[in-house]
Amino acid sequence: MQIPSNQPVIYLNALEHENVKYIRLWHKPNPFIVKRLKEAHWIKYSKTYKCFVMHNRPQSLEMTFEHFQGLAKVSTQYLYRPKRLKPGKLVPVLAGGQQGEPLQKLPDMPVVKLQPMLVEENRTVIGITFRHSQKVYETLKYSSLATWQREPKCFAIPEGGQHIQQLAGELEGVGWLWLSQELVVRDVVLLRRLWEQTYLKGPDYISCPIDYLEKLFLLNYSMNTIRTYHSLLLRFLNSHKDKGMEQINAFTEEDINQYHRQMVQAGSYSCSFINQSINAVKFYYQRVLGRHEVQLHNVERPEKPDRLPTVLSKEEVRKILSATDNLKHRCMLQLLYAGGLRIGEVINLKLTDVKSDRNLLLIRGGKGKKDRTTVLSQKLLENLRVYYKEYRPKEWLFEGQFGGQYTADSLRTVFQACRKKAGVKTNATPHTLRHSFATHLLEQGTDLRYIQTLLGHRNSKTTEIYTHVTTYALDKIVSPLDNL
Repeated sequence: MQIPSNQPVIYLNALEHENVKYIRLWHKPNPFIVKRLKEAHWIKYSKTYKCFVMHNRPQSLEMTFEHFQGLAKVSTQYLYRPKRLKPGKLVPVLAGGQQGEPLQKLPDMPVVKLQPMLVEENRTVIGITFRHSQKVYETLKYSSLATWQREPKCFAIPEGGQHIQQLAGELEGVGWLWLSQELVVRDVVLLRRLWEQTYLKGPDYISCPIDYLEKLFLLNYSMNTIRTYHSLLLRFLNSHKDKGMEQINAFTEEDINQYHRQMVQAGSYSCSFINQSINAVKFYYQRVLGRHEVQLHNVERPEKPDRLPTVLSKEEVRKILSATDNLKHRCMLQLLYAGGLRIGEVINLKLTDVKSDRNLLLIRGGKGKKDRTTVLSQKLLENLRVYYKEYRPKEWLFEGQFGGQYTADSLRTVFQACRKKAGVKTNATPHTLRHSFATHLLEQGTDLRYIQTLLGHRNSKTTEIYTHVTTYALDKIVSPLDNL
């Protein structure tokens, strides 16, 4: 029997309660439907959801259809609707295509590590190590450059950038070259090749101009800054590769503004990242192309949010420092906290930088290539003396397992392992120990000017941020809620 269209409708909705699936029944006010619902023994009224519900079973559905036949239409149009999941983060809606996206990468290949090592007659060669890869092994075996070293049991090549260039050519499409930090490379052509080896290079790919890297080296920029500027300029150039270098070099301030404006609107880049990109691109136009009319202050810069640094409590610091039995690891972590050092400053320390007679640590070439001194804890000094007797480092205060300078990545790994072992839930990094050093000094009543000197801050405003995270004197302030 066909149900007239003017008949009342009972709608069914899926409902889940305590991991049990139910069906919710709802309808427009109608006393006859309510009476019929109460007569159905498989349908119950829920005080929690303030509606009639039943178990989500085929038998319940079949009985409901029969029970309301001729009285109302039972509609399942809302019962089988798929769930609409929302993303976990905001989705920006932009005008036009997104710019500043990372360049496409090649599929992963084996990493071939190069590091200097001593062989017979104290000759220095560049050793080659890699995880087992038949392709890499075959390439090195039949290489016209690499030779097998019997004593260290690895392949090696002679020193020199030209030899690394030749090896990179032989391994192209087979593996990626990775240089240890002991290899200080000043060959900008080689550096460009190594930094861009993982990118997918189409026919219109634009490589970073060599004169850009040369200018950065000439002006004595740090290697980290040079590499950052290189990657950011590469993004900029390849975001406009359809225009060609001639048109890119003739860009106006508005063209550069538009590129960075879209990065700001995307909401997925930090203000520091965008400001670095602006500096990298402006360096290219001003210092390389000589277009000084493209002024830095005329480029729109996003306002940097005032975020407070993450600070650990003294108890959390104690747990992290006590979480390792390795004396070298403990000394490195103690240095980060006891002197307020950056991670690069710890691994760059030499034996002669520990001034035990004056209770000072000499930090050479810190951030901004500034030298400074900081305090040397007596507890740390005792541990360093025990550490020296056990490990006998030669030049660097902390050396790797096979000699040479300790790496920053290894220290980060040590810190995170200790944090997890200590059960510290705070999302901290090695730099958090530096923030904690400054905050705890402030809470002890140390003058802000001295803290600025110890941290090596050029501007006092940088140090003043720690006044916002300290608990000094907060225990004397009573919340008005406590007085109600």
